[in-house]
Amino acid sequence: MTKIGIILGSTRPGRNGEAVARWVHEVAGQRTDAEFELVDLLDYKLPHLDEALPPSMGQYTQPHTLSWARKIASFDGFVIVTPEYNHSTSGALKNAIDFLYAEWNNKAVGFVSYGAAGGTRAVEHLRLIAGELQMADVRAQVALSLFTDFENFSVFKPSEFQRESLGTTLDQVVAWSQALAPLRAA
Repeated sequence: MTKIGIILGSTRPGRNGEAVARWVHEVAGQRTDAEFELVDLLDYKLPHLDEALPPSMGQYTQPHTLSWARKIASFDGFVIVTPEYNHSTSGALKNAIDFLYAEWNNKAVGFVSYGAAGGTRAVEHLRLIAGELQMADVRAQVALSLFTDFENFSVFKPSEFQRESLGTTLDQVVAWSQALAPLRAA
């Protein structure tokens, strides 16, 4: 069965992303077309990139890199939950992405973002990164506003139409993950 990782891309104390990622996982868990797993960057304790060789060489030496590589390699596609910090994604997420190369290749990725402008600028940057990593980013995305989808900017209460947007995003991620399977097998 197709396996999709839902990556929680914030490690900040008091992060809004935890509630968002749990919502994504809960909605995704009601589907029967794929298996979904929540992947929290906090569980991997990745320091700033500390591998001597470029990730494209695939010669990882650090135990934390090897653990992270095994986890990412186990998925067929991803939904990345990202905050928007200073018109981009979080440094922790960018660092986690930068640790690996081949483990991302030929996999689909969709985005659920949040912030004052819905996190859309963070997703713009992530789409460029995904292209370099040979990932297929899907068109649909969920953009959650701190003004309308959070109470007091911290209590997550998504609008009902956001659930529909999430459903479309998940549909596309699963379909593209399945379509890319022959490339991953090669």
